[in-house]
Amino acid sequence: MGHLTTKDAYKSLEERINWFTQGAPASETFYKILQVLFTEKEARVMSLLPVRPFTIKRAARIWNTSEAKAEKVLDHLCEKALLVDSEHNGVRKFVMPPPMAGFIEFALMRTRGDIDQKYLSQLYYQYMNVEEDFVKDLFFATETKLGRVFVQEPVLTNEHMNHILDYERATHIIEEADYIGVGLCYCRHKAYHEGHPCEINAPWDVCLTFGNVARSISEHGGYARLISKEEAKDVLERSYAANLVQIGENVREDPAFICNCCGCCCEALQAARRFAPMQPVATTNYIPNIGKEGCMDSCVGCGKCAKVCPVLAISMVEDETTHKKRPVLNREICLGCGVCARNCPTKTIMLEKRPIQIITPVNNTHRFVLQAIEKGTLQNLIFDNEAFANHRAMAALLSVILNLPPAKQALASKQFKSVYLDKLLSAQVEKKRREKAEAGQ
Repeated sequence: MGHLTTKDAYKSLEERINWFTQGAPASETFYKILQVLFTEKEARVMSLLPVRPFTIKRAARIWNTSEAKAEKVLDHLCEKALLVDSEHNGVRKFVMPPPMAGFIEFALMRTRGDIDQKYLSQLYYQYMNVEEDFVKDLFFATETKLGRVFVQEPVLTNEHMNHILDYERATHIIEEADYIGVGLCYCRHKAYHEGHPCEINAPWDVCLTFGNVARSISEHGGYARLISKEEAKDVLERSYAANLVQIGENVREDPAFICNCCGCCCEALQAARRFAPMQPVATTNYIPNIGKEGCMDSCVGCGKCAKVCPVLAISMVEDETTHKKRPVLNREICLGCGVCARNCPTKTIMLEKRPIQIITPVNNTHRFVLQAIEKGTLQNLIFDNEAFANHRAMAALLSVILNLPPAKQALASKQFKSVYLDKLLSAQVEKKRREKAEAGQ
């Protein structure tokens, strides 16, 4: 396979990673990260693989080798959590996970001796906390976010529980999952090696993965441990008790992960603190009613809500009349996680529905398309060799585009540069016009 390219292996891999919607800005630090995670040979063969899922047969053809040899290489890459495998109708498929949540995190989701995890943690800190380009691109480059916050269900009253949707509940995600894995928190593991251990001494073994991702990284290399639904709910309870925030993949159907995050270590929550009022993740549909008329009568001004807020959205301000300290909420940066309400000793803080509902993409295809349009990379998603190699996949993409608002449809059409798509969009507009006219008769 060594003859496949004469270009620098790591540069080729970097280009391959950045072909898709979520990439990783080039830098000397990222180059060093790739050198830790991939051997030169691994970088070379990975750089040739398609962005979307592919078969052993496809990999063998790309690498110009036998299927048996290709499978051996693919298995090895799965053992290092550089690929994730799945099986559909008896056919095994593979895909390279994105940098995050993906191969960057998997490397620290268990202790391992084949790489220098302390050195890798130092590189991660430099790349994400000092250089910041990766974090800005990951969290702020698109309106549609990678992650979303789950509200802490025990905080909600029965009245509000009647309005919560299934996909907004972490317990529902657990109940629906075919596989559930738990691994070490990458963020706290990294911070420990970097010499900045978690300030609240939060538990490490609370990183939840679901579905094929959980099964693959558990079966290959032990980056997670498969657990029962009951044990997963116990992980949630332990995380609630530690005042951690639940952040999961920003989709309604089959999210791949739910992280239990602390404000001192989590990349997303750190970004929320550093770049406020910009939001790095989608908030919940709830917000505390701190400061509303009549709700502060029982507040004792203890300041616990401000202390536990993971994004520092609450501050204690002296009342000009009573001269007592009272909490004031910055609604622009509040995640709606409910940690403050859970910690209020007098139950003064209650959650209420936000006036405008937060929209969550239906599935990965929906999110990928939205992010690709917003980032101007829809053509990469469509014209990747394997991304839409069958009619069903292309139909799924077009279905998403046809249901977008007109402004995003126009952007998609411009990026796609397709007469076919223009005709589809025009037909949809005409159909809606007729339906509206008929409804008015």
